[in-house]
Amino acid sequence: MFKVAVVLWIIGGATLAGMLMITVLVVPSLSAQAMHWIPIAVGCGFVIAMPVSFLVARKIARPSMR
Repeated sequence: MFKVAVVLWIIGGATLAGMLMITVLVVPSLSAQAMHWIPIAVGCGFVIAMPVSFLVARKIARPSMR
């Protein structure tokens, strides 16, 4: 299950980080200070993706554990 969670984290983390980075660039008040907010948004995207990928991996592995 851990290997599946890592693969999901890599894919989901990159996707979520990209989505948050685009959000920073689209919002005018945040894009004025993009150099400050982009690293924070990308870091938060990868951190938020960790528990999500673990939960999804557990859902994927559950039917095979029977």
